[in-house]
Amino acid sequence: MVILDGGLATHLETLGADLKDELWSAKLLVEDPSVIRRAHLDYFRAGANVAITSSYQASVPAFMRRGLSAAEAENLILLSVRLAMEARDQYGEGTVAASVGPYGASLANGAEYTGDYDLDEDGLADWHRDRWHILAGSGADLMACETIPSYTEARALARLFAETPRMRGWVSFSCRDGEHINDGTPLKEAAALFAGTPQVITVGVNCTAPRHVNSLIGQIQGKPVIVYPNSGETWDPAGRRWLGLADPVEFGAAAAEWHAAGSNFIGGCCRTTPEHIRQIRRHLRTG
Repeated sequence: MVILDGGLATHLETLGADLKDELWSAKLLVEDPSVIRRAHLDYFRAGANVAITSSYQASVPAFMRRGLSAAEAENLILLSVRLAMEARDQYGEGTVAASVGPYGASLANGAEYTGDYDLDEDGLADWHRDRWHILAGSGADLMACETIPSYTEARALARLFAETPRMRGWVSFSCRDGEHINDGTPLKEAAALFAGTPQVITVGVNCTAPRHVNSLIGQIQGKPVIVYPNSGETWDPAGRRWLGLADPVEFGAAAAEWHAAGSNFIGGCCRTTPEHIRQIRRHLRTG
C-alpha cells in the first residue's frame, strides 16, 4: 500500500502563500522555495510515502513570460524536484514523483477540466517534450502524469515515455463521471493505452469527485490502480468560495473503501490537507 500526499497548493495557501497566478504553486519556485519544501515535509510527517513536486504548472514558456531565460526556467523546474528530495531526505524516507500537469493547465481557461484543446497529438507531444526531458533527468524517482483530461494527450504522453525508456511513472486522468475522462473518452479505453507499457507502474484518476472513484476503479484493467481525488467540494464562482465540507475523517473512511475496491496507491488532490493524509493512514492501518 502506497500513500500519496494531498493538495500541495491547498497546503501552501494554508501556510500563507498567495497563489492567484498563472503559475499557481510554481510561482513560489521564484518567490519562496522554502515554503514548498516545508509543505512537502508536512505531508511526509502526516504519513505520505510520496511527494509530488510543484512542477504541475511549471514550463519553460511560462517562466520566460516572466522575463526569465530558458536556462533559468530549466533550473526552476529542476528546483521543484530538489525541494521535494530535500524534504524526503530530512524526513528520512519516501519517493519523489515529478508532476507533469496537462497542457490545459497552461491555458488558464479551464481546458484542463474539459480536454478541449487546440493542439493535436503531435503538437501536444512537442509542447510537453522540453519539460518532460528536464524532469526525466532531474533525479526524481517517478513521473506523475496527472489530471489528464484528454485521450489525445494521453497518447502524446505515451510517446514521451517511449523516449525515456528508463523512467517509470504513472498516468492519472481527471474524470467527469464514473465512466468517462473529461473529454468524454471511456476511462477503460484511455487506461488501456498503458496496459502494455512496463514503465507505467499504475494508472488511475485524480482531481475527480470522490463519489465517482469506486466506479472508476472498476474501469481499469491490466495495471495497479492509483486514486487521489479532490475533497468533493465545489467552487461557487459568483460568491468566490468553496461549498460543502471536506471532512478528513470521512475522506479516510472512503479511502479504505477505495483500497477494498482495488486501489493500492491512494492520496488526495485539491482541497485535501495533511490531516486528510493522516486519516487515510489511520483508516488503512485499522480498516
